[in-house]
Amino acid sequence: MEFSPERLDRFARQIVIPEVGGAGQFTLAQAHVALVGLGGIGSPALQYLTGAGIGRLTLIDDGKVELGNLHRQTIYSERDIGHGKVVAASRWLANFDHKLTLTLHDRRIDAESAPGMIAGADLVLDGTDTFATRLAVADACVAEGVPLLSAAVGRFQGQVGAFAGHLPDQACYRCYVGDAFDADDCDTCAEDGMLGAMAGWAGTLAALQAVRLLVAPAMGEPQWSTLHLLDGLAPSMRSFRVAKDPGCRTCGAAGEDVS
Repeated sequence: MEFSPERLDRFARQIVIPEVGGAGQFTLAQAHVALVGLGGIGSPALQYLTGAGIGRLTLIDDGKVELGNLHRQTIYSERDIGHGKVVAASRWLANFDHKLTLTLHDRRIDAESAPGMIAGADLVLDGTDTFATRLAVADACVAEGVPLLSAAVGRFQGQVGAFAGHLPDQACYRCYVGDAFDADDCDTCAEDGMLGAMAGWAGTLAALQAVRLLVAPAMGEPQWSTLHLLDGLAPSMRSFRVAKDPGCRTCGAAGEDVS
C-alpha cells in the first residue's frame, strides 16, 4: 500500500518513530477495531485511535448524549445533546478524517448480539460501564477469537487490561471477575461519580495499548492477561497478571464442549 502525500504528512511524526515506521503505519491503516461504548473511556480512545491512523472502526452504543456526559465525553458538544452517541461520534469522525471506514450499531449489545457486532474485528476495546455488558462482550471475544482490551474507571480509580482468552495459555476477562457479575445490577459512574480526567487517562492508555497490540512486537510484548491499575489520587500505576482459571466457563475446561 502506498500512502498519498497527504496521508504521509498527516502521520509523519508517527512514522518516524522506529517502533512504528512505514510498516506499522500500514498495519494500523488496515486494522479494524470495534469500540464498545462511546462514553468517558470510548470518547478519548476514539480520538487517539483515529489520530493514530486506525483505518476501520465499528462503533457500538445505544445511548444518547446528555448534558451530564460533557465533562468527560470529549467528542461531544452541547449541540449533540439528545442525539444518539453513535450518530454524534460519526459526525465527529467525518470532520476529523473522512477516509475512515465505519460500521455503526446504535443498539444495545448483549450476549446474543455481541458475536455479530464484533465479527471481523482485529481487536475489541470495551469501555462500557456494567459488568453484564462487559462479560457479554468478553465471552463473544473468546468465541470469535478476537483479543479484548477492557477499560474501566470510577472516581479516582481506573483499570486497563489486555485479554486473549481464546489462546490456550491466556486468561479471559471472566477469569478476572468470575461469574458473580452477570446480573446487570452493579454500580455505575452515575452512582459512584467520576473525575473527567480519570476517564481521559484510562481511555488514552487503552488507545495506546491498542496501538501496541496491533503493531506488536515492534512496541513490546502484548502483555496479555495483564491488568494496569490507575490511581489518580497518588497518582500512580501498578500492574498484575491475571491467572487463567481452569474452571472458567468461558475459556477454561468448564466451557469446553465435551459431547
